[in-house]
Amino acid sequence: MFPAPRTFLRALLAAGMVVAAAGAVPAVGATNDVSFRRDVMQILNRAGCNAGACHGNASGKGGFKLSLRAEDPVADHSAIALGEGGRRVDSFDPDHSLALLKATAALPHEGGRRFAADSREYRTLREWIASGLPDDATNAPVLARLEVTPSSVVLVEPKTNAHIHAVAVFADGARRDVTREVVYEPTGANVRVTPDGDVQRTQSGEAVVLVRYLSKQEPVRVAFVPARPDYRWAGPKPAGFIDEHLFAKLRTLRLNPSADAPDTVLVRRLYLDLLGMPPTADEARAYVADRRKDKRSRLVDALMERPEFPEFWALKWADLLRVEERALDRKGMVVFHRWIRDAIADHMPMDRFARELVSARGSTYANPPANFHRANRTPVERALAVSEVFLGTRLTCAQCHNHPFDHWSQDDYHDWAAVFARVNTKVLRNDRKDDNDNHEFKGEQVVYVAAKGDVKNPRTGKPAVPRFLGTTGMVAPGNADPDGDELDAVARWLVVQPQFPRVMANRIWFHLMGRGLVDPVDDFRATNPASHPELLDALADDFVRHGHDLRRTVRLIATSRAYGLDSTPDATNGSDESNHSHVVVRRLGAEQLADCQAIALGGHLDFPGQPAGTRASQVPGVAPQRAGKRTSTDRFLDAFGKPSRVLTCECERSDAVTMSQAFQMVSGPMFQELLVQPDNRLGKLAASGLSVPRIADELFWSVLSRPPTRGETAAAEKLFASAPTPRAALEDLAWSLVNAKEFVLRR
Repeated sequence: MFPAPRTFLRALLAAGMVVAAAGAVPAVGATNDVSFRRDVMQILNRAGCNAGACHGNASGKGGFKLSLRAEDPVADHSAIALGEGGRRVDSFDPDHSLALLKATAALPHEGGRRFAADSREYRTLREWIASGLPDDATNAPVLARLEVTPSSVVLVEPKTNAHIHAVAVFADGARRDVTREVVYEPTGANVRVTPDGDVQRTQSGEAVVLVRYLSKQEPVRVAFVPARPDYRWAGPKPAGFIDEHLFAKLRTLRLNPSADAPDTVLVRRLYLDLLGMPPTADEARAYVADRRKDKRSRLVDALMERPEFPEFWALKWADLLRVEERALDRKGMVVFHRWIRDAIADHMPMDRFARELVSARGSTYANPPANFHRANRTPVERALAVSEVFLGTRLTCAQCHNHPFDHWSQDDYHDWAAVFARVNTKVLRNDRKDDNDNHEFKGEQVVYVAAKGDVKNPRTGKPAVPRFLGTTGMVAPGNADPDGDELDAVARWLVVQPQFPRVMANRIWFHLMGRGLVDPVDDFRATNPASHPELLDALADDFVRHGHDLRRTVRLIATSRAYGLDSTPDATNGSDESNHSHVVVRRLGAEQLADCQAIALGGHLDFPGQPAGTRASQVPGVAPQRAGKRTSTDRFLDAFGKPSRVLTCECERSDAVTMSQAFQMVSGPMFQELLVQPDNRLGKLAASGLSVPRIADELFWSVLSRPPTRGETAAAEKLFASAPTPRAALEDLAWSLVNAKEFVLRR
């Protein structure tokens, strides 16, 4: 049965099967100023019709489905012109098209009005409908780039407005002013952008405005600065290029850096950041008493050569590389962790570190870095792990559709995964203890490159073409590398990418400064720009010029004036969160806090199967979750956010503050066990015969890395006078110090 005549004619028009006569509607290919792929698709973008919350949803809305953010023009043209029998558009009477009536709210529309009946969007869409719904697939202008000016702007009061100008540049050289056609997406609550690109301040601060046109998007960084008529620069002299970059931006924003941190705070900060543990009382006293001008750089150099440095920094990499027992088994976990620790201890350059991980194969016992591929078991998992850890690129969104905030497509995603398609593992044996846990493996495995293997691209239904990220050339099995295979090729390619040193430098910055220059640290994209792009480039350049040396970059940051600032804000920088005008206060990590308690109280933690005296930061893996296997220390670490290591992401480690943490600190079993151990620091002080002021001084230096104030000494004397025994007084005093903010927080 044929459809109704008008519906049938609309279908023919949309398919290009009706030839336009004089005075009739022009068919596909006719001369027409309105382009479906350039104009109509961008109207859908600007109106939000193809957003994830609307018709761009995976299931569509109200029976009408569009591709997310206009990624598939072919499917969108079919959905608009032919969907529901062509009922959404009427080329014979365009003003009665359902697409226009709903978008202008002339008919009820769950999404509300998207544009007005007298708007440019309405006129353009109506003209396209009236012209016969042409799809200019063969002659549409190809967008080459989007030029947005300014790329950044600083507005000092009384200025409150700026204007963004956008020009689309097409492959044929044509340029088009698209200022009123682009989508403006502010990322901060302190800015509003009008449809014609006028940026308006709602409150002081920094924000990023994402400017989006078809497949291209560019960020504009905006800063609204209070006038501060009495502002005068009061910063210290820069100690190197890090301070020069940071202080230059602070001047521009009319911010001053905070004062230098006291030596007692700084020495504790250095030990916590470099070793994951506090200084002893004698170490803290020695640093404070040292009068040499270069004492901080001397201490940094000394700390980086201590065995605790590679142990603590191996902990960070063990999180990222998923060093845990279920996937690797205990032996694999131990040898992999030892390899990471030894690589850092032996000053292995970080480019070699990455190459050895990515290209590793063979026995997971005999060649520990092969456990990287054992932990990431599929081509997709390996591809995502390599891109996030070493290139700071999140690709997950591109698995089902083109990335909404980056330039990666579905084809990029699956072609990159196909690079790892032939990587396989042979399970020699699996003696797992839990038959219901399919993720547990216990036994040696061998990683190898198989003769065959592919990844199917669901968009095409065909095998994906192995291809490195951001390249067009195929990485063909068998000729990927004249001296090796795909793993060797990708390992060599990876470490010479400009992004690699930027990501590595940014990770080091994050661990020392509390916030990445690009934040989150594994989300590098044009739409998430660095807070200080020139500084990041300078750090990356220095990292490469000095042989990808981890310690070199740690030293640069840890000896900068910015690193040594106090955490207390001043009158100008109290609201600053991203420019490092003062040090970021953050809670100690799970292992840090457990080790700090044990070291401060002179006790020892309980780690079954580990030598006595093992610190939390030395433990290679994650405690098993099985009932009956959890110790009080395990529960403490869980409460403070130790990750399970099932994700290749810094985000798995939690730094949130919870009520359960308060209970662990106040009356948790681990803390109580450390507090009452008879041979701990408190027992020795109780039996020392020292005066109360001497005991208080020793305990304050041991727990907080500083001497007590006069008032605190007086309070300690009062406490001892009223306590039944010196030991009881010491336990009460130690409890109060361990629960103090300056103990729990890295300041």
